Amino acid sequence: MSLAVVLTRGLDGLAAPLVRVEAHVGNGLPAFHVVGLAETEVKESRDRVRAALATSGFEFPQRRVTVSLAPADLPKESGRFDLPIALGILVATGQVPAAALAELEFAGELALSGELRPIRGALAMAAACRRDGRAFVLPESSAREAALVPGAILHPARSLAAVCAHLTGHERLDRVEPAPRAASREWPDLADVHGQAMARRALEIAAAGSHGVLFSGPPGTGKTMLAQRLPGILPAMTPDESLESAAVLSLGTAGFDPSRFGERPWRAPHHTASAVALVGGGSPPRPGEISLAHHGVLFLDELPEYDRRVLEVLREPLESGRIVISRAARQAEFPARFQLVAAMNPCPCGHLGHPTRACACTPDQVLRYRGRISGPLLDRIDLHVEVPALREGDLADAPPGEDSAAVRARVTWARETQLERQGRPNALVAAGELERRCAPDAAARKLLRDAIARLSLSARSFHRVLKVARTIADLERRTELGRGDVAEALQYRPSAWTRAPA
Repeated sequence: MSLAVVLTRGLDGLAAPLVRVEAHVGNGLPAFHVVGLAETEVKESRDRVRAALATSGFEFPQRRVTVSLAPADLPKESGRFDLPIALGILVATGQVPAAALAELEFAGELALSGELRPIRGALAMAAACRRDGRAFVLPESSAREAALVPGAILHPARSLAAVCAHLTGHERLDRVEPAPRAASREWPDLADVHGQAMARRALEIAAAGSHGVLFSGPPGTGKTMLAQRLPGILPAMTPDESLESAAVLSLGTAGFDPSRFGERPWRAPHHTASAVALVGGGSPPRPGEISLAHHGVLFLDELPEYDRRVLEVLREPLESGRIVISRAARQAEFPARFQLVAAMNPCPCGHLGHPTRACACTPDQVLRYRGRISGPLLDRIDLHVEVPALREGDLADAPPGEDSAAVRARVTWARETQLERQGRPNALVAAGELERRCAPDAAARKLLRDAIARLSLSARSFHRVLKVARTIADLERRTELGRGDVAEALQYRPSAWTRAPA
């Protein structure tokens, strides 16, 4: 048989489209060609495959070998196509039976010795194989990640020789049963934060309703400590959320550690990060920090130090929960449902409003510093909290606060209530649902009307006040949205100390 077809998977954003590897061995001068929009890594597979076949005891044909990767308009990258290309040549030359390829898909990068190296995106490919009802043969080092997909049929292998022994029936590969494990990471405890009752309360509200939060205050007041303790009070991830998060992380350059399955992502990029680093990009496109933080926390410390154009790319994903990376040839879409936590100083020197240290900044310097953050971005952050400097006596004599376990219990109850009521956290309730889900009583409605007039609330701010008030009522286990809930929610809207100059 001079023609063979082997099934594998490509990567297109979070999807793993089917790729048919067609290998043809024909007459002519010895040559080896790979066609089908193959990137450099795929074209280099010619040398890897040739050496791997020789070291594994197989014969490489001294004829004209043509390998086509279909569909031809889908970009092909990385070394995951090495194994299916090698198997296609072996089947086309009669060294492996063609019938053995039925109901199987293959992916793996080959070392020159014939060993199989790990691949990127194993989880997404395993999920696609399960959906199409086929088994997946992949490197042993990638099997733990792929095994997180429930119902997937996986056959991990260490080498090309082991795969061929399985196909010829000499020695069958073991089947790995999916066995997801809950994460066991211990996050820093909220009890470590002394004082700052209002900031702790805002952090609990943010966790309960999946709201974004901005902390502002002098250096050393606990802004970063509070942010680092947010993952420890968030509810446990659902199985679907865990799989979605793991699938996105597996596409990143660092890959995904299966031992952290079920753990909410924590991403804290440096303020020198570019816009592409945040939203993703490259060729082919890969997820950025906002997608790697999917169902987790994105922490931006020293918010005004980020380039303003970089911060502006967050505006659309904060609303839509997704990012579409468009290029001339094709587009890639990644999920980006993250919880934003940001921290900033009140002025360039950081001591504006400090009880014991004088601020050395002029009013113009303060306005320019705050003006690095646009009003539309601030308007999309639900909770704005001032974290003041504590006096020596308040810091030394402050009683220990609640630990993360106690706060997480209330947060979990509130989040479960929201899921039962509307199927999503309060922060994600659509504007059309607000009247039914977050309807205030008469006293609260009057307070809202007064607030719109006095504070000049935008329509977006009005909706976000209602959502935060609904979360506050959920934490207090109240079904009615009262005046007190709205009054507390109004305290967290942008005020003079965070507003940028006109």
